[in-house]
Amino acid sequence: MKETTLPRHSSKQMMRRFGMDRFSMVQLLIALAVLLICAPFIEELEGGHLILSVSFSLVLVAAVIAVANRRRTLAIALALAVPALTARWINHFWPDLVHPSVFLICALLLLAFVIAHLLHFILQAPVVTVEVLCASVSVYLMLGLMWTVAYWLVDQLTPGGAFSFNTSRGAQSMNGFTGFYFSFITLSTVGYGDITPVSRAARWLAAMEAMTGLLYVAVLIARLVSLYSSTKQDNS
Repeated sequence: MKETTLPRHSSKQMMRRFGMDRFSMVQLLIALAVLLICAPFIEELEGGHLILSVSFSLVLVAAVIAVANRRRTLAIALALAVPALTARWINHFWPDLVHPSVFLICALLLLAFVIAHLLHFILQAPVVTVEVLCASVSVYLMLGLMWTVAYWLVDQLTPGGAFSFNTSRGAQSMNGFTGFYFSFITLSTVGYGDITPVSRAARWLAAMEAMTGLLYVAVLIARLVSLYSSTKQDNS
């Protein structure tokens, strides 16, 4: 008798079944844009920190969906996302139970994994498509978000000794919009000087982010131009 085997569906086939594979990169970019654009205004509202937590959680979920093209990749992403989300919400409602560094370390690892996966997708893409463009912009925004988490982590581990705030306001920390602001100002190599890294870890992170921002833009433009030129030659 001939044995019958059940078909094994990959995570990519499952995403196609639910219609998520085509728009996963777009969803990730939208989630990132909403978080970064609304963060400074939401934080000032009553219950703003709760809304920011929801927005950040949606970004992490969208990031997992964006890289869920293989079972192994999906398993690793979930293994990093579940502890990050769990620790974030436990810390939000019961701050004494879980230290913020637990959530920050898990989120940092997840963001680094997703960025590496998306970079591989961009560099291996044969042509320039909407997904490639969305992935390229998403990686840039996620780089800023990853360093935001890193600055927050350093500030939590060395409170008051990692950064100097050269403003007239009182003592501040790198959580919330302050971390977003400093990260993207550093990533774009603008640097206004109102926040200065003091500790060695903070200075090293700032230097690495500035170099990453410059190299990423240069390499990305070269890659996209190369893909566009090769596609145009093939069509001619």
